[in-house]
Amino acid sequence: MKTKQAMPRVIFTFDKEKDLFNNWETVNYESRWDKGVRFNQIPELEKICRGKSFEECKDEVEKFWSQVHNSVLIGNVRKAYQDSWNAINDEYFRRLEKVTGNKFPFRRITAYLTTQTRCPYNFKEGYFFCSIFSNIPRALLTSGHELMHLDFHNYDGKDVEKGIGKDKASDIKEALTVLLNFEFQDLWFVDDRGKSSSEQQELRDYIAQEWRKDRNYKKLLDKCIKYAKGKETR
Repeated sequence: MKTKQAMPRVIFTFDKEKDLFNNWETVNYESRWDKGVRFNQIPELEKICRGKSFEECKDEVEKFWSQVHNSVLIGNVRKAYQDSWNAINDEYFRRLEKVTGNKFPFRRITAYLTTQTRCPYNFKEGYFFCSIFSNIPRALLTSGHELMHLDFHNYDGKDVEKGIGKDKASDIKEALTVLLNFEFQDLWFVDDRGKSSSEQQELRDYIAQEWRKDRNYKKLLDKCIKYAKGKETR
């Protein structure tokens, strides 16, 4: 008799070193899709980190966030996010597998809390960031969004990249999160808005249109590749 395989688990935790690095990187980060947008909203950190190496400003960033890092806030937020995610964990991964047809590539995924609002991910090591200054519905959406990226990179991303190159594959990866609004929205009740560029919004509209016609993820990826090449799809 086959035993049922346990679902992947997302573990929320805090790592001060990773948070400090994310602060530095966020100050100096520029998005391909949001040109000119400053993702860091804290002027003091701009002065501390802008144009410097991480090692040059690490101690000052640590000092800036010391009260937060040493407060009960981190632990309270971690528990709130963990308990809330646990309630939807299995259902989320069941739906993701149904949508993509992929077995999720990691059995354990780490969600690192951060004092920044920018939440990057690492698809090789299987982790992402989640802001402590979010609210619970948005934190759940962020988690679902980043987990979808991890799935894409570890399964379909390579084939998509072979067909249209890294940048266009990345465009598709980002735009595919519009599917969260169709298949997952009742898990957190907030919309995934995607990147702000007109090109991204047009691609998201196209994906939404095609998904309504035929909820087949692999066919959708083929259509997206043709779309990115500027060909008509029917």
